[in-house]
Amino acid sequence: MDMSYTPEQIAFRDEVRRFIAGAMPPEIRHKAENGGHYEHAETMQWHRILHQKGWSAPHWPKEVGGAGWDSAQRHIFSEEMVRANAPSLSPFGLTMVGPLIIQFGTDEQKQRFLPKILSGEEVWCQGYSEPNSGSDLASLQLRAEKEGDDYILNGQKTWTSHAQYADWIFVLARTSAAGKQQEGISFLLADLKNTPGVEVKPFMTIGGTLAFSETWFDNARVPQANRVGPENQGWTMAKALLGHERTSIGGVAESSRLLNMVRRIARDTRVGGKTLMEDATFRRRLARLEIRLRTVGMANLRTLASAQLGHAPGPESSILKIAGTEVQQEITELAMDAMGHNAMGWYDSPTDAMPEYQLWMASNFNYLRASTIYGGSNEIQKNIISKMILGLPPS
Repeated sequence: MDMSYTPEQIAFRDEVRRFIAGAMPPEIRHKAENGGHYEHAETMQWHRILHQKGWSAPHWPKEVGGAGWDSAQRHIFSEEMVRANAPSLSPFGLTMVGPLIIQFGTDEQKQRFLPKILSGEEVWCQGYSEPNSGSDLASLQLRAEKEGDDYILNGQKTWTSHAQYADWIFVLARTSAAGKQQEGISFLLADLKNTPGVEVKPFMTIGGTLAFSETWFDNARVPQANRVGPENQGWTMAKALLGHERTSIGGVAESSRLLNMVRRIARDTRVGGKTLMEDATFRRRLARLEIRLRTVGMANLRTLASAQLGHAPGPESSILKIAGTEVQQEITELAMDAMGHNAMGWYDSPTDAMPEYQLWMASNFNYLRASTIYGGSNEIQKNIISKMILGLPPS
């Protein structure tokens, strides 16, 4: 792959850079410059700003409202977003269910849902995992029984990320007990805010935030028209969406932000009369992570290039998920080592007590311990690689 930019791509990069610099509101710019944490409202504010420019969905085709950019343009845009430390948009609508509706949805579903995903008017969350069906997703028990034109949903989902902010949820539900477990599942879209019988209960994570929720369905009525794809063939939808999710979970942009923060910490931290950045041992750890992150970045580019040719994410997304999440965790470990006692800060500390980036580092370190588990644990990804890429028999 030729990684040098053409004059047209350099002009595009400059356009993106100018736009970000001019469009970023003062409060977001302050957090960007000081490594602060973006709340949901700020992320959605940035989403709407990008939508007004037509840039909220770089990977969607133009005919459904996306930017229609090629893989190089998307890579440049991502680079510039990281460079500016701009907020990362929520992936559940734009990166996960949106592409699935584009691929498998009816014309009515595309007209109903895609514009409001693009604009950020409706926020989405994912209802896959259940208390006894995490990595073994096919064992899920949320029931969806037909009654008239609706399904009646009963059961529970868990680890529903940011459900307290969401207007809609996409769920996998059991619509048949016949055949293999994977054959009786359907993919449904449910109005989270206006459906009687749906209750969201956020719970505290080890990072000290309400990032996850339990979501309960008690005779909740969902129109059959909200089923994506054929009944009992939701497993096909699930696999397609998980491929998109694992690609995004690779987290190249977020890891790049974190690594930039580590460099800043190392430059600002003095040990024994010199900065930490001047320490040879620290520089070797930093260089090793930079090399690993570049490798993950190249794997991500290959996935983007494949998608540009119309290919859905395949088992290579499992490689990206494993490598990306391991790098994420190692970067936060390096950051914590570099900060030393300064890592004792917490997000609810007084904002004038320490630099903003110190407030969230420990919380982020704790939260990212889950990254090798969510989106399909890394052990499950290794099984997929052994079967789909290496051709080994099931374990």
